[in-house]
Amino acid sequence: MTDAPNLTADLPVARPAGTVPPGAAETTLTLPPVPSGAFADAPAEGLAGLETRDVSAWFGSHKVLERVSLGMAAGEVTALIGPSGCGKSTYLRILNRMHEMVRGAALAGEVLLDGDDVYRPGRRPAEVRRRIGMVFQRPNPFPAMSIQDNVASGLKLAGIKVGKEEREHLVESSLRRAGLWDEVATRLHTPGGSLSGGQQQRLCIARSLAVSPDILLMDEPCSALDPTSTRRVEETIAELRGRLTIVIVTHNMQQAQRVSQSCAFFLATHDTPGRIVEAGPTEQLFGSPRDQRTADYVNGRFG
Repeated sequence: MTDAPNLTADLPVARPAGTVPPGAAETTLTLPPVPSGAFADAPAEGLAGLETRDVSAWFGSHKVLERVSLGMAAGEVTALIGPSGCGKSTYLRILNRMHEMVRGAALAGEVLLDGDDVYRPGRRPAEVRRRIGMVFQRPNPFPAMSIQDNVASGLKLAGIKVGKEEREHLVESSLRRAGLWDEVATRLHTPGGSLSGGQQQRLCIARSLAVSPDILLMDEPCSALDPTSTRRVEETIAELRGRLTIVIVTHNMQQAQRVSQSCAFFLATHDTPGRIVEAGPTEQLFGSPRDQRTADYVNGRFG
């Protein structure tokens, strides 16, 4: 592949994020049947971890991330914190190959899902995005589509074909895991747009869960929600912990403390790209940070 423009001579790997290897044919993915209640007490076994090594990123000639290396432990919640414009959301989108969807975007480095680079030649973006799901800042259900069909649409978007009975099991299981089933069980055929903002966000979580991802990325999922809805989404995150790996971007320091076990503090300046200042257990970053810049940020002295 070609190098990122004029900026990657010192980097071990460089490639345009939008490049798809020739001959990588699209195929339909299938999943085994999901037994009723399979997610109720799912054991924390076979969970996938995520790691980045020396990840740098550009939009055109503008470098936005510099050599970001971070491990995100399997079955835990990792919070990404830092001021606006320091590259947190870009980093999140790199993790499941959404960065490459932006014209002119490029990256260098490795993103390892259980040790396998998601950008290696022959790896299909659709397969990566099935295993690494995304929940966006603002709820984005299909408003005219029913609640049930909204959840099932995740299967269609991922190219997963299932029978009617299995589809019903997946819809119920996904809504239960997202903490929404009890609120919508009697109105599955009503439009998703009829739900409250917080319910719509949990519906989007259920849609992501329907394809059985290993990782769930969340980009400020509560920024547009009221305190009650925020609490329910945080409860959903707590319930999902240990059953899949979650990476969340948040500007709410109290939320980062409540929901995460690990935390990474990103920072950029007017003339330097975003990078990690400090990463480690959440309790340490908030209680006894090693870097004064971290202490200043988590205590509200800037940002």
